[in-house]
Amino acid sequence: MNMEETLQTVLNHAVDIGGKIVGALLLWLVGKWLVGFTIKMLTRSLERQKVDPTLTRYASSAVTILLNVVLVIAVLGVFGVETTTFAGLLAAAGVAIGMAWSGLLSNLAAGVFMVMLRPFAVGDFVTIGGITGTVREIGLFVTALDTPDNVRTFLGNNKVFSGDILNYSANPFRRVELECQLPHGASIDDAIRRMTAALKEIPDTAEGVEPSVEVLRFTLAGPVLAVRPFCHTDVYWDVYFAANQVIARVGGEAGWPVPNVHQTHHVLKPAA
Repeated sequence: MNMEETLQTVLNHAVDIGGKIVGALLLWLVGKWLVGFTIKMLTRSLERQKVDPTLTRYASSAVTILLNVVLVIAVLGVFGVETTTFAGLLAAAGVAIGMAWSGLLSNLAAGVFMVMLRPFAVGDFVTIGGITGTVREIGLFVTALDTPDNVRTFLGNNKVFSGDILNYSANPFRRVELECQLPHGASIDDAIRRMTAALKEIPDTAEGVEPSVEVLRFTLAGPVLAVRPFCHTDVYWDVYFAANQVIARVGGEAGWPVPNVHQTHHVLKPAA
């Protein structure tokens, strides 16, 4: 083979490889656009049908991963890679990775069960995995929530589903728990009456549910009242702080002195 034939062969291979690269690049760009467009249409369709946001985001995440895998296989097919062989290798790799990363599979399984059983949904205020916050997303492997101090926190689905789940948004209202230390000599009945009337004036308390004010225990400083209004979890802290202000205001209006610990000491004189 002379130099001219060699150059022609190299040129033919370069053109062939260049064409495949350009074709693969175009396929990748068009494929990514189609994946994004498909996910957008799927999300809009589910939202129009008023599907739960938790299920919508979960389905979008699963379909995105599936379409991206199909796109990668199609791009490899442009370079002449046998897609059937690649699919088999991918399945084998999936088994190996699954055995090595069993934790991911447990997170995936837990995510599926959470979507099916729905112990909580996106937007609920919960305590999961020892973390309290508002659920923002339930993904394939992790659940994202924002804590009250606005920190985005991610928890493995298996940790969430295998532990205790406290859903503060499931019921129409919850109880706010406070205490009021009464001084010695204060009338308990009068304190309960004043406190109950003032708690009813707090905005955003639950309608049809009377606030509870009862004697909780007795201490050396005097009786302690359990002060418990009820409200929806969305306004919990507003009612909590308002109830604290009510306790301070009622005590001032009633003229209660500052509670002090009272102790009586008896001195016994020795017999003569």
